[in-house]
Amino acid sequence: MSYDDERFVELDDDAPILPVQTTDDTNRGWREPAYANDERLLEDRPPHWD
Repeated sequence: MSYDDERFVELDDDAPILPVQTTDDTNRGWREPAYANDERLLEDRPPHWD
């Protein structure tokens, strides 16, 4: 438990301070579709990549 200048603040040791992942790190944050197209990208890679 802690007090700041104006209010009582309850500190919980189990609560994360920062989220593991922000919305900017997701497809939604980049305004990309929710589905992954990794399979298609691997199939469409140029022949010189083999």
